[in-house]
Amino acid sequence: MIQAYAPASIGNFAAGFDILGAAVADVEDPLRLGDIVTIEPAEQTSFEAMGPYAGSLPGDPGDNLVVRARDRIAAVLRANGAELPPHHLVLQKRLPLNSGLGSSAASIVAGLLAVNAFAGEPLDEAALYRMAGELEGTFSGGVHYDNTGPSLLGGLLVIAPAGPPCPLPFPDELRMIVVHPDLELSTAASRAALPREFPRARVVEFAQNLALFVHALHVGDRALLERSLRDPLAEPHRAPLVQGFEQVKRAALDRGALGCSLSGSGPSVFAVAEQGGARAVRDAMVAAFARAGVRADGYVCVLDAGARLV
Repeated sequence: MIQAYAPASIGNFAAGFDILGAAVADVEDPLRLGDIVTIEPAEQTSFEAMGPYAGSLPGDPGDNLVVRARDRIAAVLRANGAELPPHHLVLQKRLPLNSGLGSSAASIVAGLLAVNAFAGEPLDEAALYRMAGELEGTFSGGVHYDNTGPSLLGGLLVIAPAGPPCPLPFPDELRMIVVHPDLELSTAASRAALPREFPRARVVEFAQNLALFVHALHVGDRALLERSLRDPLAEPHRAPLVQGFEQVKRAALDRGALGCSLSGSGPSVFAVAEQGGARAVRDAMVAAFARAGVRADGYVCVLDAGARLV
């Protein structure tokens, strides 16, 4: 039996729309925020979905992203004159759908990693990276790697226009607070809220802010990091889609967070704070959602090392 785990991820990471992504792990339970895929030999091929969010998945197994990932690798094998042996494939769906936590990316990556290992590893890491992004594109309407990249490779990444992503340093003493409200917001709907074109001044501001953010991480400038940990491009258009977002953001900043923004396309929200104040920030964010009439779960996180066999 082979079992693979792929972590949740924060797309955009505030400053980098479709450019930055971070894999995250709950400090209290490192495997809590992620999906698990198991594959083992069987007399005939079958697929099963289980876990707290399995009921939200498509009823047709052929529409499941893990099955699509399996089929992509099976096609690679067939092209080389081989076949994937009969097997039982199981997805433990532990991340909520349409959550802004890279749920689809985690399923894709865990599926690719497990099936690739079962097949004798016909794909190297670079091929898995490309295939994961392509599969994500079939689900969200466009190829992008800011969730699949970090879910596969771990850390905080800058997505390159071609070739592998570039890892960024991140201070060990900082924590990411991830709060998931009991809301759903699909990536397609969130992208539809964005204008087709942005004013030149806004694009320049975005580029300046992203450059400052990357520089702040490399030189360890905490004040500059606090100034640049923001989203001048997408957040103004997406924030109204998330009930209570402005109150939650204000609560995080009032408790000392360096910054707070939507996680990916939302509705989850993330903040960055010093380790000592992270739990207070989490509790303040959850309470702010509650005051807005929305139940939410909060987690204090560190960067995750990426998908792995477990």
